[in-house]
Order: sequence, then C-alpha cells, then structure tokens
Amino acid sequence: MELAPPAVRQRAEQATGACTNAGKGFPARKKNTNVAAVVVARELAGWCRSLSVMCN
Repeated sequence: MELAPPAVRQRAEQATGACTNAGKGFPARKKNTNVAAVVVARELAGWCRSLSVMCN
C-alpha cells in the first residue's frame, strides 16, 4: 500500500468502509443472506473498478 499514491490510498479506505457497511442492514429487514452477499460483491466490484481506473 505504500507504493500507491495518496489519492488511491484514500479511495481504498473509503471502499473498505463502504463494503463493510453494504450488507449490514439486511438481517434486520429479514432479507436473504444470498441477497446480502450479492450486494456486497457488487459494491466491491464497483470499488475495484474505480481503483483500477485511478491507477491507470
């Protein structure tokens, strides 16, 4: 992570928080755990794409 530019590091920290929080509300609303997993996966994919675009 030390090799990454500061802007990319900051964006990665935002991604960590967003992916952690993405599926937290689903159990309280009695949603299927598979739905929560898909939501988190989509969120992670979007952040990965965002970071890859910033690095190129």
